[in-house]
Amino acid sequence: MDLGIKGKWALVGGSSKGLGLGCAQALAAEGVNVVMIARGAEALQAAAAGIREACPGVQVLPVAADITTPAGREAVFGAAGGPGKAFDIVVTNAGGPPPGDFRQWDRDAWIAALDANMLTPIELIKATIDGMAERGFGRVVNITSSAVKAPIDILGLSNGARTGLTGFVAGLSRSGLAARGITINNLLPGKFDTDRLKGTIAGTATKSGLSEEQVRAQQVAQIPARRYGHPAEFGSICAFLCSAQAAYINGQNILADGGAYPGTF
Repeated sequence: MDLGIKGKWALVGGSSKGLGLGCAQALAAEGVNVVMIARGAEALQAAAAGIREACPGVQVLPVAADITTPAGREAVFGAAGGPGKAFDIVVTNAGGPPPGDFRQWDRDAWIAALDANMLTPIELIKATIDGMAERGFGRVVNITSSAVKAPIDILGLSNGARTGLTGFVAGLSRSGLAARGITINNLLPGKFDTDRLKGTIAGTATKSGLSEEQVRAQQVAQIPARRYGHPAEFGSICAFLCSAQAAYINGQNILADGGAYPGTF
């Protein structure tokens, strides 16, 4: 299927590895020019080189910066050869806050979580949404977490910040932007085989007294697919949400978790 987005420009956060990289790869495979941002320059350059090799003809611009800061966002919008603020697609994605016990988190920890996982996506949307409206096309996909639907006890910082973003998006997506060709959706990953998952497994192991191998086995047994997800398949879902065909999907929380969520809705 031709997704109808060839030649457009996308900003993909946290795209040196994991789910962000999966999204950047899937969009580039559709002919989308990609500005990739991550803090680790070496891993980012390697990821960008891999996409260039796999997708000749697509412009790939890596920007090593912290997108949760004003300076990082300025670097993205000022990237030489990039579209400035005229992005057609914005995939927001920042590293999740650390797991732990809420008794250990002070105000600074909460502010950092909100900055990364709520306020930064809002700033990116604010900087790009009006240009999308003028051009009559825009896609915003926020990578959040399955914990928005089923909170995880050791991820309280993430639960709070990402749920706040979800509420904001619910209102914004119903403000009339869809009539101007813009959709805003959240993509909620369950357990995907990423470095982030390794960190939460370690945290769960410490709290439970089990080994990491035992934690993995327990988790996989609770997923109907009986496996962790792959970043590439997550990227494919993201690319579809950015497609011309997905114009009638707006204001939704798309859960990709192998069937692990136990609820009906």
